[in-house]
Amino acid sequence: MIEIRNLKKSFDGRTVLHGIDATFETGKTNLIIGQSGSGKTVLMKSLVGLIQPDSGEILFDGRNLPTMTSEQISDLRKEIGMLFQGSALFDSETVLGNVLFPLMMFTDKSHEEQMERALFCLERVKLTGAEKKYPSEISGGMQKRVAIARAIALNPRYLFCDEPNSGLDPRTSIVIDELLSDITHEYGITTVINTHDMNSVLGIGENIIFIKDGYREWVGDMTQIYNTGNEALNDFVFATRLFKQVRDYVATHESRTPQR
Repeated sequence: MIEIRNLKKSFDGRTVLHGIDATFETGKTNLIIGQSGSGKTVLMKSLVGLIQPDSGEILFDGRNLPTMTSEQISDLRKEIGMLFQGSALFDSETVLGNVLFPLMMFTDKSHEEQMERALFCLERVKLTGAEKKYPSEISGGMQKRVAIARAIALNPRYLFCDEPNSGLDPRTSIVIDELLSDITHEYGITTVINTHDMNSVLGIGENIIFIKDGYREWVGDMTQIYNTGNEALNDFVFATRLFKQVRDYVATHESRTPQR
């Protein structure tokens, strides 16, 4: 579990995070959502240690990141998996080479053990047979799955995903969402996903934190998001015609359901 307590951050006198409190639960898909400029990217970067907050706590199962020594931070990062927006694969390495990279860099496993783990991770994301291909030879969705395999190679306790569905078609996005959800539940990972994708919000949002103008505006799950009564959240989630139609349908259906 990751807990954030009264997290604050400013840049050049402008406050970006106004005392954020949030809990990211273990074994659940925790989503951070909000409009561009809302502060969610700064929040994510603070969580992974790329930005030092001005004040507040970021507790990884009780360990406060802002007060850690460099050695403690290094140890913590071995427990973290990262899935970047653009996959961030090494073009000069094969699919297998990309997944092997963190194992070679951060473990003392033998080559045979590293290979076994890398092949297992590729099998888990259904990429068996693609080991010798290069990123340029596979689709965007496959690249994302390689990136997921690499992110879980070290068997992380915490998994951070920055816009995992960026650039993907809706069908492939669903595949990635379901894969992240399955891995989260299967291995009991604390997964934090920064996303604009409303399909993800309504499909796998078990714990959703909505950020607006640097404040935590709302917390809930995908089953509660239709009837929040929060105008800012409704404007954000139901910004497209399709989702407005879904909201109106749900509201109409519920109003017609006989009360027992």
